[in-house]
Amino acid sequence: MSTRTLEWIIERLLFLCAALSVLTTAGIIAVLAFETYEFLHEVPVLEFLTGTEWTPLFANQRFGVLPLVVGTMLVSSIAMVVALPMGLLAAIYLSEYAPSGFRRIIKPVLEILAGVPTVVYGYFALTFVTPLLQQFLPSLSGFNALSPGLVMGLMILPLVSSLSEDAMRAVPRGLREGSYALGATRMQTALKVVVPAAFSGITAAFILAVSRAIGETMIVAIAAGQQPRLTANPFVPIETMTAYIVQVSLGDTPQGTIEYRTIFAVGMLLFLMTFGLNLVSTWLRQRFREEYA
Repeated sequence: MSTRTLEWIIERLLFLCAALSVLTTAGIIAVLAFETYEFLHEVPVLEFLTGTEWTPLFANQRFGVLPLVVGTMLVSSIAMVVALPMGLLAAIYLSEYAPSGFRRIIKPVLEILAGVPTVVYGYFALTFVTPLLQQFLPSLSGFNALSPGLVMGLMILPLVSSLSEDAMRAVPRGLREGSYALGATRMQTALKVVVPAAFSGITAAFILAVSRAIGETMIVAIAAGQQPRLTANPFVPIETMTAYIVQVSLGDTPQGTIEYRTIFAVGMLLFLMTFGLNLVSTWLRQRFREEYA
């Protein structure tokens, strides 16, 4: 076989791999769009997006998705409060302060957290974190939004710290040296030179972490409860969008029914939310890359 023929085969194989990923994504979107369209034939869009009661599996059906959206945002917000500042501080330390030998050891150890199955995090939140928090917060329910939010923050912390550290390590050494030459301290250089210069990468890490938190399933399905309620109280049981999809996907709901189609409507809304976050991330990266280019 000639070299030209071999290169032609490899090129076609690479094209097929790229096309497969695109077609898979297109297929997922097509299924979500079709089932959501069928669902919205029976449920008005306004009722779905603005309703405050979500009881599609009850006799008295209500299809207001706001309780699921608020529950998702509540847990994700708690996770972000934990992961974003801690992850950024860890990234600054690893990039600007840690000795190279220590960095080579601690960074892989930190990233091990990302390899732990999420079901383990879920039971950790339910059986350890929640009883621990109840010692200080007696009003905390056995299922709540606070415990899974805190554990989810720990789970995505390596994602924030690793990507942010990579972005800061990519900042040219000359910027640091110029800052030191002007009399800046290491802290001033890190906060006023390195972090702004790496802001596009840090923003991408933050947005990716938010998308990861919004799409998390097992932690909230195990530890948050399955009670869709419109509340901002993290001490009571709530239900997230992904937890509801798990609940209906267990097989008890007949296919083709409006109850079954609710998971596709919720999934489409979840997809649009994460897609919007990715668009914001792309816009921020481009904007700040131009400013610091």
